[in-house]
Amino acid sequence: MSKTALITGITGQDGSYLSELLLEKGYKVHGLVRRASIEDPIHRLHRLKKILPDIELHPGSLESYPSLYDIVRKIAPDEIYHLGAQSFVSYSFEDEFSTINTNLNGTHYMLSAVRQCAPDARFYFAGSSEMFGKVKEVPQTEETPFHPRSAYGISKVAGFHLTRNYREAYGLHTSSGILFNHESPRRGFEFVTRKITSHVAAIKKGKANQLHLGNLDAKRDWGHASDYIKAMWLMLQQEEGDDYVIATGVTHTVREFCESAFAHVGLDYRDFVLTDPKLFRPAEVAALQGDASKAKKILGWTHKKSFEDLVVEMVEEDLKSVK
Repeated sequence: MSKTALITGITGQDGSYLSELLLEKGYKVHGLVRRASIEDPIHRLHRLKKILPDIELHPGSLESYPSLYDIVRKIAPDEIYHLGAQSFVSYSFEDEFSTINTNLNGTHYMLSAVRQCAPDARFYFAGSSEMFGKVKEVPQTEETPFHPRSAYGISKVAGFHLTRNYREAYGLHTSSGILFNHESPRRGFEFVTRKITSHVAAIKKGKANQLHLGNLDAKRDWGHASDYIKAMWLMLQQEEGDDYVIATGVTHTVREFCESAFAHVGLDYRDFVLTDPKLFRPAEVAALQGDASKAKKILGWTHKKSFEDLVVEMVEEDLKSVK
């Protein structure tokens, strides 16, 4: 008998990869989407284009408890992957209120709906390395204290604690994945990695001549999204819910990402990249590096794709799309 999964944030990078993985495993896949996405599928559902006939989408809003309640009750899912959020960190500085309201209330509403309508379902919460913020130790583990430096990070810390509380107080099978930065050709253009690779492609094809970036010395632990969504699935296959850091354990600076991306097309990033003070965060997160030892030991998870492979794949895909 096939399992049923509900994914919030199904239209995003992680949601699309996760949908494909679950379909391969024989799941019935349902997704929560904004009504605007159904009305504009070409732009808003482009990552799901190949699998749209195989999944069922439900219009709803993370800000509406009644809609989430009705969807969870109707589907009665075996597994719920709560990926939906306002996830662009820089934007969270511009609109702290909507970021915290959407992310925190959305998580709380989903957990409550699960408790009321599908208490036997297994629930995954998408945490983030941004929860560590001003890090207390390097690398970061599940025991590292949180010190978020953005409204986004704060909202994710609150969601993490809510998820754990529903596990401890109500006995729900809930897990949080503290995922470090994970990228792919499906990443949104507003994120620094995709901003870099899309500009590299445009510059190589003569469609652009400069790339403006913020802090080139910020360090991140970058992996491939297709590796990380496997960890999400593995968490919900365990007998007990728990929290896991998912990371490669290797850091690179934004400068190194630029260097690799430009070098792949035979260019020197120093000829094109300009540092723009306006693009610096008000409160920077300097060095994020994860220790995924627990995930390796308990889940048997390790990343497969290297940093270099990730950069090359993203640049190559963007080269194909430059008109």
